[in-house]
Amino acid sequence: MNPVQVEQRLREFLDEDLGFGDVSGQFWGSQQVSGYLVAKQAGVICGQDLPQRIFDLLGRKTATYQQLVPEGAVVVPGTRIGQVHGAAATILAGERVSLNLLQRMSGIATATRAAVSALGDDQIRIADTRKTMPGLRIFDKYAVTVGGGVNHRLGLDQGVMLKDNHLAAAGGVAAAIAQAQAVAGPLLRVEVEVETMTELQAAIAAGADVIMFDNQTPMTARKWAQLVPAGILTEVSGGVTLANLADYRGAGVDFISLGYLTNDVRPVDISCVFTEAVKS
Repeated sequence: MNPVQVEQRLREFLDEDLGFGDVSGQFWGSQQVSGYLVAKQAGVICGQDLPQRIFDLLGRKTATYQQLVPEGAVVVPGTRIGQVHGAAATILAGERVSLNLLQRMSGIATATRAAVSALGDDQIRIADTRKTMPGLRIFDKYAVTVGGGVNHRLGLDQGVMLKDNHLAAAGGVAAAIAQAQAVAGPLLRVEVEVETMTELQAAIAAGADVIMFDNQTPMTARKWAQLVPAGILTEVSGGVTLANLADYRGAGVDFISLGYLTNDVRPVDISCVFTEAVKS
């Protein structure tokens, strides 16, 4: 993750949560506390460096977070994933933002790991989409990589993707690809979505860099992948779920993109529990 963007986002999140200040925190003074972050559900832990970054923004060197399990670790319920120590006011002010991010990111990493396992094909990579929560994209997409997936475009500036509306506006697959190639830089790939054999053939003839098979069955994906020349990447998207991922095993495509990884997030339940308080 870009550290500059991470800090900017964390400042925004803290500003939203703190408002004019933590009115509960004023009672704690300089009291010192210790405690743990505990995973209450099984999952893949992600976001382990964020609590310390958050504490540092709130009060540099007044609180510490020690990771007890590494990033990407698979844990069982009851696992202590980290230890906190320091000023109660700092820890309590940063607790909710830390937990919200850890829980969401761990949920995404867990779902991605499950998808990779269900597919069971080292030749096909699981990818995310742009269906991320506004403001959380860098965290969401990082979590996908921790879970074993890869990132599709981070934003609209990182590649050309011609979908149904683009094709309709341009007048078809060939015209859309030609227009995109005329303005795209030499390092930008041009990807096009196809839904029929006719569109597939047009995309191949026009020299697309990536061809997405949209809402196609595993049988069709296998058939179409065999028709695509070497040098053109292939992607399956739409209609793929955890329940039917295994059906695409051996399909011969390069990627399967899954919007639900970041669009239907089930956070991993994580709590912060103080174990002792030290008098100031």
